[in-house]
Amino acid sequence: MSFILPVAFVIIGLFFRVIPHPANFSPIFAIALFGGTYLADRRLALIIPLLALFISDLFMGFYSPVVMISVYAGLILTGILGLWLRNHKSVLNLLGTSIISGILFYLISNLGVWVNPVSGYSKDLAGLIQCYVLALPFLKNTLASNLVYSAVLFGGYELTLLALKRRPVQA
Repeated sequence: MSFILPVAFVIIGLFFRVIPHPANFSPIFAIALFGGTYLADRRLALIIPLLALFISDLFMGFYSPVVMISVYAGLILTGILGLWLRNHKSVLNLLGTSIISGILFYLISNLGVWVNPVSGYSKDLAGLIQCYVLALPFLKNTLASNLVYSAVLFGGYELTLLALKRRPVQA
């Protein structure tokens, strides 16, 4: 894919993170999954979503380093799921990786929140459980956004490919 698509992904990721939106409802993870699946350069596929997240963090402000590391790790894992998906493309696998990436992000990012020394959660099993329970509304939004934006990105791309194949060649 040309240089235009990665730049568009950074702009889209940035735009949808800085405009008002429900918490954890953005296309950033769908972009990571799509990039891992379709961008030819595997390194670029992992870097593009990180770049979009980092640039948007410049605008929105940085937060706890422990939490940031966990958020970025969740995004990298989603890109890796996309790398797996590139050789296993199906609607069922897309649905599965969209859900798995949301759950992985929920588990990793909220572990980061709990580990954060200023989180306010007790550093025992009860505090960890409390952290995960209070984050369930964010999980719902993450899963919904992953499914919606993955359907838009992957569906739009595949429909475009199909339309281009059916288009008659003009001499």
